[in-house]
Amino acid sequence: MTLRQFDAVIVGAGMSGIYQLLKLRELGLSVRVIEAGSGVGGTWYWNRYPGARFDSESYSYCYSFSDELLQEWDWSEHFSPQPETLRYLEHVADKFDLRSDIVFNKRVSAATWIENSHRWRVETEDGEQVLARFFITAIGPLSQPTYPDIEGADDYQGFSCHTARWPKEPVDFAGKNVGIIGTGATGVQVIQEVAKTAGHLYVFQRTPNWCAPLNNSEITPEEQAKIKESYPEIFEKCLQNRGCFLHTPVERNTFDDSEEERQAFYEQKYAEPGFGIWVGTYQDTLLDEKANAEISRFVANKIRSRVNDPELAEKLIPDNHGFGTRRVPLETKYYEVFNQSNVTLVDLRDTPIERITKSGVRTTAADYDLDILIYATGFDAITGAFDHIDIRGKAGIRLSDRWEEQVATYLGIQVVGFPNMFTLVGPQNSATLCNIPRCIEQNVEWVTETIGYMEEQGASEIEPLPQSQKDWTQLVADLMSMSLFMKVRSWISGINLNVPGRDKPRYVVFPGGAPMYKELCDNEAASGYPGFRIS
Repeated sequence: MTLRQFDAVIVGAGMSGIYQLLKLRELGLSVRVIEAGSGVGGTWYWNRYPGARFDSESYSYCYSFSDELLQEWDWSEHFSPQPETLRYLEHVADKFDLRSDIVFNKRVSAATWIENSHRWRVETEDGEQVLARFFITAIGPLSQPTYPDIEGADDYQGFSCHTARWPKEPVDFAGKNVGIIGTGATGVQVIQEVAKTAGHLYVFQRTPNWCAPLNNSEITPEEQAKIKESYPEIFEKCLQNRGCFLHTPVERNTFDDSEEERQAFYEQKYAEPGFGIWVGTYQDTLLDEKANAEISRFVANKIRSRVNDPELAEKLIPDNHGFGTRRVPLETKYYEVFNQSNVTLVDLRDTPIERITKSGVRTTAADYDLDILIYATGFDAITGAFDHIDIRGKAGIRLSDRWEEQVATYLGIQVVGFPNMFTLVGPQNSATLCNIPRCIEQNVEWVTETIGYMEEQGASEIEPLPQSQKDWTQLVADLMSMSLFMKVRSWISGINLNVPGRDKPRYVVFPGGAPMYKELCDNEAASGYPGFRIS
């Protein structure tokens, strides 16, 4: 049987996948995008749970490549809700006629490098196979949901789901007993919404997180006009920032200011919209433990001031990590939720879950009968989605086996032994710790330039040199070891206790910042790709 051939196959029709499709079309290449969902959107297609929204400013999160697109689209809020974001990505797909090259409702199960033909054979779960010169993953760093390993989960007879697999139909919480397991970024968002209408909400918390106010608001017509005039400045400011946010750390250390000055500064940042309190504060906040303790004390006192019950407030204050050393959930009256009579915090450190029952959750202290059970238990981050595809490179080596002991890449975008495979927003890439559309554009444009270079040279293969990969992985490790991230159990440090074998730190993110990452990538291309074997 003759298999259909393409120049490139892209896995995923989220924000990176559809932009990569557009850019490869500009090179005149034939492209097939394979998407598991029924529509475009990626993260914003799958995460439909109540309260899902940006925590980057809407106008910093959108694509920057088309001024016409920027001018014709109006954002309604400074931090867009999921339905609006999904409409935006659907609008992009329609505007540039992208759907014609996307196959929906198909999940890639395997990709195998065929050495004698310099092609990838890509297979879907229903058995369809295609060949491609280039295999590009656009599967997202937070796309493979994880469930806690709790006995009896299959016994539960009420409605249950993971936030990342929320149904398209609305879920009615009115008058119902609802349980939510998890208080990470997703949990915080959904808890705020469910508490508004639930008969009673039980929040099962294993580890409290440091949260800060989102301070969202609608965009006025005057603001809308100003935003559209200012897009060049907005994107330039993002690109000069380590995380590509509209918030830049001040160029001084915590203890350069007096106690009074520090408190005033923290108050200012706490009252600002967005991530300023996390990424726009003192430059040593995530490097120095004493500096981190200062901001942690400030936020802890804010929590105490917002929760009426002092004992309950202490249960909501983390004691195993400092502020910002995990991803900071942004919230809207999250702490005030726990002042409501219809909300109960179940602290799993005091009373762990024993099992899920037919009717709800049993802890060591009580049984909780629930009509609805929501798992807000996060993702097998960064590498998890790769593990669910049987990717085999030279000599049949499997990618998940290669990464089992140590994740290793070059530039976070290619792997030794896997020619012509590009990992957009992959492990050891700056996009995994970034206002992601800004880094997506950089990733996609660099891959497009590289493939264009190969076309000009008449080359059939590109693969990193082993020494290049070794040096890059060491650089990532060295940079990570300088930050407080590696002292904390989180997806940033590569630890996930819900996933077997994820109990030790792994160097999976590039923490050097987007400007440094872009410079290293640009230098590689400008020098003729000395870190690669191109043949």
